[in-house]
Amino acid sequence: MEFSQYAVDKLMFVANKPPVVFTEGQGSWLTDHAGKRYLDFMQGWAVNCLGHSPQCMQDALVTQGKKLINPSPAFYNEPALELAALLATRSCFDRVFFLSSGAEANEGAIKLARKYGKVHKNTAGQNRYEIITFNHGFHGRTLATMSASGKPGWDTIFAPQVDGFPKAEIGDLASVEKLITDKTVAVMLEPVQGEGGVIPAGREFMQGLRALTEKHGLLLICDEVQTGMGRTGELFGYQLYGIEPDIMTLGKGIGGGVPLAALLCTERVACFEPGDQGGTYTGNPLMTAVGLAVTKEMLKPGFLQTVKDTGSYLRRELLKLSERYGMQGERGEGLLRALQLGKDIGPAAVEAARDLQPTGLLINSPRPNLLRFMPALNVTKDEIDQMIVLLTQVLDKLA
Repeated sequence: MEFSQYAVDKLMFVANKPPVVFTEGQGSWLTDHAGKRYLDFMQGWAVNCLGHSPQCMQDALVTQGKKLINPSPAFYNEPALELAALLATRSCFDRVFFLSSGAEANEGAIKLARKYGKVHKNTAGQNRYEIITFNHGFHGRTLATMSASGKPGWDTIFAPQVDGFPKAEIGDLASVEKLITDKTVAVMLEPVQGEGGVIPAGREFMQGLRALTEKHGLLLICDEVQTGMGRTGELFGYQLYGIEPDIMTLGKGIGGGVPLAALLCTERVACFEPGDQGGTYTGNPLMTAVGLAVTKEMLKPGFLQTVKDTGSYLRRELLKLSERYGMQGERGEGLLRALQLGKDIGPAAVEAARDLQPTGLLINSPRPNLLRFMPALNVTKDEIDQMIVLLTQVLDKLA
């Protein structure tokens, strides 16, 4: 099969993409237009939590597609109600609002926190609206979530930024506390900074942060767009650290590959009024039926333990590579991991891995000096071994 350069040129240019068109996917494998196969350890940036085209998602799409696709968000539908109840039952939250993307969910969390700060004013009777976020954090690509993010250079791309997001340092409680003022309403962070280089916040820091926010009457928002839905070996990343946030956002894995996200909060924080929040596709039954199927699959006995086990196996194999090539180790949680290369060969490694023959490997380099691995949560140890063999071929040439 050939693809048309004319058609490619009609897509708006927003990223440099290789001349590959994927046509099929199954589990941990993708096939391109020329018939070449690739072992996928990116999975749409941790989106395809059950791999490509799992049977449970196929069944949900076909079954729900024959029944009801979108009656309008002005009405209830069964899949949305069932998924909301299941998420609430399995978490510390009482209320759920569905959206289409992680950025939308984080935008909703920002709005909810600011509405809370308007309802619960400071001692001077003024609205509280500032949300402390973190350098190297990543929360999305809307104007507000880009402003909340701490990605270098993002403060100038679409300037001026949205005001009200002072930046602290992950792991440094003092840097958070010194930013707290009478305008502060919340602290927002990823339990593991994904785009920042797979940096876990850590149990001690998260517990200290929860205590600090409670001391000052602030909300704690966990952005679990990447760490949620089993990625860390727990259903939600915050459960690793023995804390309970006030607000959590989900995306990526909750839909297993379809556009679905969620904003969750405790009853105390649920202060939206009619008209404050909405969206054309919020909670549509087609997407929530898929999310329900994905979530039920993760909650089957032994699934999350398998994620922990394969995550530990991947960690050990990456450490062996690190020792072999004199690198700086690995880090992460569950099946969200990074190999610290020690030098800026990440982008070259990504390209070389993809171009391997006869089988390619798909990995990611969010920072020039590391590689990120986000395989399907049901990846096998055999597939991890195959990935290591392919990656070794690349590192033999570059490391």
